[in-house]
Amino acid sequence: RCLLKMVKENIIIPEEILSFCCNGLQGSTSPPRAREPGEREEAPGAMAGPSPAHNPTEVQMSQLVLPCHTNHRGELSTGQLLKWIDTAACLSAERHAGCPCVTASMDDIYFEHTISVGQVVNIKAKVNRAFNSSMEVGIQVSYEDLCSGKHCSICKAYATFVAQGSSGSKVRLKPLTPQTEEEKIEYSIAAERRRMRLVHKDTLKDLLTRSPRETELETRDGSGAVPAEKTRVESVELVLPPHANHQGNTFGGQIMAWMENVATIAASRLCHAHPTLRAIEMFHFRGPSQVGDRLVLKAIVNNAFKNSMEVGVSAEAYDQEMSGSPRHINSAFMTFVVLDQEGHPRTLPMVAPEPGDGERRYREASARKKIRLDRKYVVSCKQTEVPLSVPWDQSNKVGSFPAGAAASCPTSCSSPRCPSPPAAIPVGTSPSRALCSLPEVRMYTLEEDKFLSFRIEMSVCITASRAFSLLSNLRRRHEWDSHYLSAELVQKVDDDDMIYHVVSQTLGHENKPQDFVILASRRKPCSKGDPYVVAFRSVTLPTHPARAEFTRGETLCSGFCIWPESEEMSKVAYYNQATPGYLNYVTANVAGLSSDICSTFEACEKFLLKNKDDLISRLQD
Repeated sequence: RCLLKMVKENIIIPEEILSFCCNGLQGSTSPPRAREPGEREEAPGAMAGPSPAHNPTEVQMSQLVLPCHTNHRGELSTGQLLKWIDTAACLSAERHAGCPCVTASMDDIYFEHTISVGQVVNIKAKVNRAFNSSMEVGIQVSYEDLCSGKHCSICKAYATFVAQGSSGSKVRLKPLTPQTEEEKIEYSIAAERRRMRLVHKDTLKDLLTRSPRETELETRDGSGAVPAEKTRVESVELVLPPHANHQGNTFGGQIMAWMENVATIAASRLCHAHPTLRAIEMFHFRGPSQVGDRLVLKAIVNNAFKNSMEVGVSAEAYDQEMSGSPRHINSAFMTFVVLDQEGHPRTLPMVAPEPGDGERRYREASARKKIRLDRKYVVSCKQTEVPLSVPWDQSNKVGSFPAGAAASCPTSCSSPRCPSPPAAIPVGTSPSRALCSLPEVRMYTLEEDKFLSFRIEMSVCITASRAFSLLSNLRRRHEWDSHYLSAELVQKVDDDDMIYHVVSQTLGHENKPQDFVILASRRKPCSKGDPYVVAFRSVTLPTHPARAEFTRGETLCSGFCIWPESEEMSKVAYYNQATPGYLNYVTANVAGLSSDICSTFEACEKFLLKNKDDLISRLQD
């Protein structure tokens, strides 16, 4: 279990430990074999064969990063890394197929770190599952600092290869039998990843059909936006013999490197700086090209979010005369960021798309961002060991809020540590591009390894104590939040802690309304400068089990912080840490495909203004 946890968390495991653990799974308790006298370690750049305990398709590659492999910053260029990844993956696929294989696609790649000159890149590739004529190859990339001995994960990738016979026909592959628990997990998930690849286009189309067309294009302020056409790049490459693979076709890794190059130029034209590649959406090879072809590479910035931009890039092949219709070879979408001196992402200018295809690409970029967030955080939420609903006991009310959430607000909030227990409310520091029609309503996001959180912030002409009283009463929330149908007080723990049974108008599984059992805790400021805090957390009560007519929903951590700005003005901030059931709604708003969250809090502002002089609220204050 510890080994699998380390693998899931991308912790580099020494070969001796991995070999010992794998031998142990097969019933052996002997220590790893000592190196015989005169036996040498594998030199950097050498291909290591699989050990008896490993998947027989596993290929290992180690490459020393030299100056010729780097960019102007002395960091390994992503194009060079893609070449090495494709080479290792292809050799693994051919080891299983026993015949030549070609790259069909490469799934999303998220780059976690950069690699410097003098460091070693370690790549492991092995076949996870073989289908009829295609197979999925899993690739893990890490770097090793030879001076300090430090190891660090760089990225994980999944590539699809197709086996080809001597005449170019597809070859039926032999099935692969997983041996270890980790291999069995990857084997089972590979089928789901394959299904997602096949339905990706339909998923994107359905998402755009259901999203209002005017959500971003008509509500955002386009002043100061950079025309997308100014970022357009077109470049031609002549395919020479060194660019071909052992089958005579253009090496897939070389095509990906050329595509990364033009995409970087397009990103630079938007930000007027040197961008860093953070993620690559699926490379999809649609056909081969040969020596002598002219490859025309095109790139343009499709959309710019707060701290990142998506660049679309394609490759088309022409014959030697550059005549006739081009052959579409490959397409991909790359996400870039621009880092400041502290390594933090900088704010990027907005993009003004051209009418027609430009607007289509703009909206599709938002949809792809939502899909990426869904993929990333649905998996993360499933892997977390933190229970969403905790059994309620008055003795554990302080511990009912997860300790792993952010304990204090960031510098950008200019706020002190929140009172306990609502201190666990997550925060957001990155403003989203999903703009609201009211400028005083601002949306922020925070993307972490396991959680996606957001914050809505607004200034309202109301005293902080009055806003605190109104927002802490869940029985009145339906007056401004259209998702709430009713809230029944089921247990009053004390004056500041109450448990509600909430019924939502949002439909859950099997089209049933969702219901929640929520602990609402409120705290007044402990000292000058502290905010008023209201925190919400799902709990379980024996008196209110899940009922057949509802789908039981859960909220991990959400709530309000309210700061007095003057005698009559307050800053109200709402925080929410997305859970799997709520994730689809959040990512649609974060990606700009919906403005429902902002609309809800515009209604909240109207509710506060309408009731700021309400007599009942005054008495509660």
